[in-house]
Amino acid sequence: MVASVLKTQSFIIFLILFFITIISSFSRLTIAYGYSKLFGKYISPSSLGLKREKLSHLHFYLHDVLSGKNVTAIRVVDGKPSTTSSSQFIFGDVYVIDDPLTIEPDINSKTVGKAQGTYTVASQGELSLLMVTNFAFTEGKYNGNTLSVLGRNEVLSAVREIPIVGGSGVFRFARGYAQVRTQSINQARAIVEYNVFVFHYR
Repeated sequence: MVASVLKTQSFIIFLILFFITIISSFSRLTIAYGYSKLFGKYISPSSLGLKREKLSHLHFYLHDVLSGKNVTAIRVVDGKPSTTSSSQFIFGDVYVIDDPLTIEPDINSKTVGKAQGTYTVASQGELSLLMVTNFAFTEGKYNGNTLSVLGRNEVLSAVREIPIVGGSGVFRFARGYAQVRTQSINQARAIVEYNVFVFHYR
């Protein structure tokens, strides 16, 4: 009889300890989930006004003016101390740009925006740039909106592709690429054609 009572008591104690352990573990999970919920959580795209994804094509010309009147690209880091090359563009050079974007190759044609950012000569053996640039549009339905470009631009190649990595306004959550062709280039300026293909929601 005594053995039976002790066995029952031991079983009850085991159950109590088991449930305490379960409740404690559940509480820790709840606390952890609560903290992660404050840091990040899933939401519906519609809560941000996002609808069906669209694909847009933008076409314009970029004017990079390095000398003369109305300079739009300024070298802010000089790579010459690290090389003996006599080229105008030196590995390590960094330029800051505020280049006009126009609807035609003529710089006096209608302006649709600005390319603002930097490019760095990032290759020792060829004229290859690292582009970190925003296209800030000032015309039509894209006025006040931007696209962000980050990638490699091998200047002397006939056609290059540079990733579109984001944007603002109608281009929130943008992704795509810019197909780039040089129209003309010399020591004073470059005229570059951009065909931009970008997915966005607005």
